[in-house]
Amino acid sequence: MEILIDLPKQRPRIKVALFDFDGTISTLRHGWEGIMEPLMLEMIAGGTPIDNELIIEVREYINQSVGIQTIHQMIWLAKAVKKYGRNPGASEDPWWYKAEYNKRLMDPVGKRKASISNGVKKKQSYLMKGSEEFLQALKRKGIDLYVASGTDQPDVLEEAETLGLTKYFKEIAGAPLGEIDCSKEAVLRRLIHDNQFQGQEVVVIGDGKIEITLGREAGAVTLGLASDEEKLCGINEAKKKRLIKAGAHAIAGDFENLDEILAWLGLE
Repeated sequence: MEILIDLPKQRPRIKVALFDFDGTISTLRHGWEGIMEPLMLEMIAGGTPIDNELIIEVREYINQSVGIQTIHQMIWLAKAVKKYGRNPGASEDPWWYKAEYNKRLMDPVGKRKASISNGVKKKQSYLMKGSEEFLQALKRKGIDLYVASGTDQPDVLEEAETLGLTKYFKEIAGAPLGEIDCSKEAVLRRLIHDNQFQGQEVVVIGDGKIEITLGREAGAVTLGLASDEEKLCGINEAKKKRLIKAGAHAIAGDFENLDEILAWLGLE
């Protein structure tokens, strides 16, 4: 773990941990970028050649939009299709693009879930190293655990159930179906304001800049997880750069250094 910003020595005890899910705990959706990019290129270019400038633009957008709800990414796509005008007759409805993206994504995700259900793979094959042990340790110390995800609510619940994780969380909040709403922001604000938690009584843990930025704005402690989803451990340098820019107090690649993370949080 790398500490980037020192926490005050005198601060309230952590009472709540708010986790992102995909890429922070679960890797069932690993590789989603490799599905979103060709979809966007296909829809924008239509039958015209896909040029390098378009590839760069799409990749840069996907990179900077990691962690937001899918519908917002599809709103960007619908606008790009209209702006370029290279795919006449293409849909102008972002919800259509979202449905098409989900259909393509859920093919590999469904196969991964099935591999766990039928015993071909263990759930640990799709969990960041040390993540379940970390959840167990926090629960033992009386910390309330929450998930805030940009994935659709039914899907994140089902994937958490597949991985045997629902028992750890007080609430799992995904994106509301058919609504344009930032669930991460809504959960974080509700936790702090409705429950009258002081900012540093909450730790926000995630691999995306969105939750880290929101956490810092709310005065929470933030742990950026620069996860290598392929290896399930170690540091992804591209994620690390994004998380540093977002203002994470500390960076880790996984949860294997359990005692070190707990000590940093003041939960030895």
